Amino acid sequence: MIEKTIEISMLFDFYNQLLTERQRDMIDLYYNQDLSLGEIAETFDISRQAVYDTIKRTEKILYQYEEKLKLIQLFSDKTQNVEGALKEIIVLEEMIKSGSSNNQLELKIASIKELLMEMLN
Repeated sequence: MIEKTIEISMLFDFYNQLLTERQRDMIDLYYNQDLSLGEIAETFDISRQAVYDTIKRTEKILYQYEEKLKLIQLFSDKTQNVEGALKEIIVLEEMIKSGSSNNQLELKIASIKELLMEMLN
């Protein structure tokens, strides 16, 4: 359940502006504020079943947005590229400290540039 909670929270962070205000409020209260279905039902003066149905329908909508727009996947890919570039920079720093040749340093710089160019695409 924790994994689903994190997943829905991420989807919500990326796509909440595409939801109706009611959908946003219910997902926020359920996943981010940890309110029960009953507590949310009281807040909106509706049945627990109506809250459950709205939450399940909204979850489906969030998954559909990610399937079509792939913003989380794009974010994840960019994050991995940044991490890769940072690791390469650390290696480059070690190479400089150890007195590597200019040719080796130039090759390492070229690989870092390539990683950074991938991030721009």
